[in-house]
Amino acid sequence: MGLLLKIHPDTPPLRLILKAVEILQNDGVIIYPTDSVYALGCSMNSKKALERLARFKGIKLDKAWFSFICKDLADISEYTMPLDTKVFKLLKKNTPGPFTFILPASKKIPRIFDNSRKTVGLRIPDSNILHDIVENLGNPLLTTSIIDEDEIIEYTTDPELIWERYKNSVDLIIDGGYGNNDPTAVINCTGSEIEVIREGIKELEW
Repeated sequence: MGLLLKIHPDTPPLRLILKAVEILQNDGVIIYPTDSVYALGCSMNSKKALERLARFKGIKLDKAWFSFICKDLADISEYTMPLDTKVFKLLKKNTPGPFTFILPASKKIPRIFDNSRKTVGLRIPDSNILHDIVENLGNPLLTTSIIDEDEIIEYTTDPELIWERYKNSVDLIIDGGYGNNDPTAVINCTGSEIEVIREGIKELEW
């Protein structure tokens, strides 16, 4: 059975953050609140955890599409090709926030996923819990939203229900209070024009 940690979203205690980091460093898979919906993730440096994450989603790792949770724009630059001024200004204006930006991938990305992908989804959530976890972990999380089995609800928002459903499937569940039932907006920045692929909980500022 996994561990349950209740962490205040505004002032997360360092000792609890470090416990989450320890689990991630030991190939753990965890569930946590974001600035949109609850999500599932692991350290980008753990191949074993990545494979577990892919199995959880019922896909092979080389077919997986997991976004990266980074702590800031400097962190993002390591995983993308150089960004043009327009895209950089868009990221600067909208991060941290509930957006996933699809960007041209750096050479690091194909090695992580055992494939030849040319793009990567990157996030800087407006979340003290996730900022502190990524900062203390020293590298991004790979993340994917938890989709509810109920087609009407779409996303599970109640951490108690998440605990009951997933306590035997993951190593840690962070209870940061009720989540939202609206996902991040997805913004494609890889073409000649920036395109909103999916509307989300917050509108993009241009």
